[in-house]
Amino acid sequence: MIRCLAVDDEAPALLILADYISQLPFLELVGTTTNPIEALTMVQQGQVDLVFLDIQMPKLTGLQFLKLAGNKCKVILTTAYPEYALEGYENDVVDYLLKPISFERFFKAAQKALALMPGPTAPAPVAAPASSAAPVAAGIPPGAGHMFVKGESKNKFLRVNYADILYIEGLSNYVSIHLPTQRVVTYQTLKELAETLPQPPFLRVHKSFIVSLDKIRMVDGNTIYIQDKEIPVSDTYREQLYRLIREQ
Repeated sequence: MIRCLAVDDEAPALLILADYISQLPFLELVGTTTNPIEALTMVQQGQVDLVFLDIQMPKLTGLQFLKLAGNKCKVILTTAYPEYALEGYENDVVDYLLKPISFERFFKAAQKALALMPGPTAPAPVAAPASSAAPVAAGIPPGAGHMFVKGESKNKFLRVNYADILYIEGLSNYVSIHLPTQRVVTYQTLKELAETLPQPPFLRVHKSFIVSLDKIRMVDGNTIYIQDKEIPVSDTYREQLYRLIREQ
């Protein structure tokens, strides 16, 4: 669970953030406050993993808060002023949400935060025997990372372990995540999902496909083979694919 704190000088904005946080099973709301000094104290005491932080506040602005907080937590900025976006990213924030914040955009930012959170320490993977087909990349050991994707209903979210993903196929406004024993469909674009995935082992190889380098059985010209699936490689991504293969 990611411990979250919402900070905004406007109570209605806090109500919206609290509602959004309550809908995601990997987020835990530890508090809301209109007082940035109180929020900074909670961060410095190690009570918070992620802060949803308004920029324009009295006493202490969001950008001043960032400097004082240092690297003690992750921060997602919330504001009605897009001109602050660049300065926010220069301070290494996770994401920048422009008010009014839609749930879909909030969910995308939360996914980014989840991908950046440290996972449990896992043992080093055992090297495959020389005679067997080894993965292309060392990749992610089982249990080292995961994401939640939105299901078919408003409040349904499915956990997908990174280590289980074979490849991901983009289909208009939704994506199909292919796992060894099932297929998970979620309503977001391939571009949005790509921004939340660790790279490597995940690599976009075509406008419609992201693959896990760990799961590649063979590459032949402009075709990747994962299990019995043939996945095309477009010219745009071919050079990067072959460079990563050569580095292994």
